[in-house]
Amino acid sequence: MNQDITAPRVRLIDSEGKQLGEVDVKDALRQAEEADLDLVEVSPNAKLPVCRIMDYGKHLFQQSKKSKTKSKKITVKQVNFRPGTEEHDYNIKLRKLEGFLRAGNKVKAVVRFRGREMQHQELGLYLLERLQKDLEDCGVVEQKAKVEGRQGIMVLGPLKGKTKH
Repeated sequence: MNQDITAPRVRLIDSEGKQLGEVDVKDALRQAEEADLDLVEVSPNAKLPVCRIMDYGKHLFQQSKKSKTKSKKITVKQVNFRPGTEEHDYNIKLRKLEGFLRAGNKVKAVVRFRGREMQHQELGLYLLERLQKDLEDCGVVEQKAKVEGRQGIMVLGPLKGKTKH
């Protein structure tokens, strides 16, 4: 940028985007100074380096703004079940899971086992498999159902292109 440009001649682009052709660096710096802008080396590795007259601070601000808008934070939502979760409660939690997936979030479905429920872990795994089937249209399994200690866990992610913002 400005005085740090080492090439003797550069290809110059003015602030409106018009090509001004090959010029000496001193002339390019003078033109940038007259316009009260910066001379920025856009393509230093070209055969003839390309420089542009622009407001560098404004350029950096726009770049940072652009990068902030593109990133979407994906959060992992968790919904807890029990092996004996009744039909009505299951449907309510299912709708909640669908909403999370359609919003673009990942979902962690957890079945917690207490006491004697540990002898019937297959009921919890069956519940997670049922969830997987019911959520096929809006989510994809990222981590298959498995039992870890006193809980069964399954992670679902949103389908690509099906999220609403």
